[in-house]
Amino acid sequence: MTKLIKRASAEARAFRNRDADSVGGKQKTAKTVQRAERNLKSALRDDDLHDAPQIETPRKPRFAPVTFSEEGGVRFLHFGTEWVQGAMRLRKPDHIELEYAQQMMAWLLFIETPKRIVQLGLGAAALTKFAYRFLPGAKVEAVEVNPAVVIAAHAMFGLPQDDARLTVHETDAWDFVNDRANHGTIGALQIDVYDATARGPVLDSVGFYRAVRACLTDAGVATVNLFGDHPSFVRNMKRLNEAFDGRVVALPEVHDGNRIAIAFSGPALDVPFSALQARAKLIEAELGLPARKWIKGLQESTGQNGESFTI
Repeated sequence: MTKLIKRASAEARAFRNRDADSVGGKQKTAKTVQRAERNLKSALRDDDLHDAPQIETPRKPRFAPVTFSEEGGVRFLHFGTEWVQGAMRLRKPDHIELEYAQQMMAWLLFIETPKRIVQLGLGAAALTKFAYRFLPGAKVEAVEVNPAVVIAAHAMFGLPQDDARLTVHETDAWDFVNDRANHGTIGALQIDVYDATARGPVLDSVGFYRAVRACLTDAGVATVNLFGDHPSFVRNMKRLNEAFDGRVVALPEVHDGNRIAIAFSGPALDVPFSALQARAKLIEAELGLPARKWIKGLQESTGQNGESFTI
């Protein structure tokens, strides 16, 4: 299996340098810069402009190129670097190939299939397709800001078109979780928001995680893809714990760094491990996901080896 490579590639650096050194596709020259500085100084001397309102130009997102690779019957999604942003086994297009992505479904241990499942960051659409195919009782949605990723998901990774049960929102995840229409409506919220450099989630503030919590139903669960051996992990865990009142646990590391954090909303849980084991066996039988490994991960991460899991 292709490993995640935790470094920015030459392509990514070239992409950033190109954007920094060009305006409208033309190189800045020294004369252009000097002329702009003279014009700015002249404008600042004009008393009529001294009190002019300052208008901020909305930030335009910059997207790295969407690229693909294939190895051993698996198609991979990249954002112009060697980082793997998603994967699909060609012979099993509706199954979840990567182990960390399988762990993003660990909420199944704790809640029945909710009415609404949302994925922030579409990627190769593995989670979205899986929930749509195998959890027919749920309305499945994905939120993706880059239209090229949406096109790739349909064209290269077999994501069905929107219908009564499936919706892809082409919008920013920040705007989505802060939309009051979404608050209190989502049972399972899966978060995997990375850019081309993949140095940590692009949204990781306490405010963002509080908005995520606000979106959950009374007994909802959020899962978040983090990097365990990167400084962003400690930062994200601290902010998740602040937003979720300490009700957060991270499963052990997989895939050379990926760690899945599970955050709980609603009343405190006290679930017998025997009940979780029975639930895990059902998940494995019906969905083919390695759910008993998730329980071992919970015990390893929390040190809870008694009769019940509490959080």
